Amino acid sequence: MANTSRPVHRTVLLASGLAVLGLLSACGGESGTTGAPRAPDSARASGATPDSGPGTGTGTATHPDPTSPAAGTPGDTSGPASASARTDGRCHTSELRVAVGRVDPGAGQRNFPLVLTNTSGRTCTVYGYPGAAFVDASGKQLGPDPERAPGSPERVTLPPGASAWAGLSFSSPEISGARTATPAALLVTPPDERQPVKVGWTAGEVPVGGNASSVSVTALEPGSGP
Repeated sequence: MANTSRPVHRTVLLASGLAVLGLLSACGGESGTTGAPRAPDSARASGATPDSGPGTGTGTATHPDPTSPAAGTPGDTSGPASASARTDGRCHTSELRVAVGRVDPGAGQRNFPLVLTNTSGRTCTVYGYPGAAFVDASGKQLGPDPERAPGSPERVTLPPGASAWAGLSFSSPEISGARTATPAALLVTPPDERQPVKVGWTAGEVPVGGNASSVSVTALEPGSGP
């Protein structure tokens, strides 16, 4: 009997010792002296850390966008500035209506006003002398180009509907004895343009050759005739 009780006693003592050791380990873990501290649940949810300072969270930035129109960038052309940036230039052929006014005879001369009227919706300008050429029904030019009469050209501003005129003059063929032809049309080219306007000619014969066959044209000036 004595021999069998001693091993059992040692087994009981060993089991008791292991139980005490486990209890001591558990008490040490609950004291918080080991491991890193945990951040609060709210801080983990927002992505912040305990060391985060003001402005380091994940909120939306409040700085203005420098590319937005409200930022007043130099490239912003909205509003009245874009309207005022429009500049008026010379009148183009497509913006003008051309007419030959009534003949104004005097001292052996035949004088016709060439009237250019602004038909566009903008203000434009004309400056200098218009081009002119008499042509037959096939479009062939009759006689030389008109000469430019001496004068001082001025820039004429034409609001929509306004006109400028130049004088087309030549000596009466009955008096000068020049060789004549009856044109089908007169081609009128506005200053600094290449495209002419074709105007039907109904005023009879014009000089096209000989010593007294010259035709002259004056510089443009405001109005629709003398």
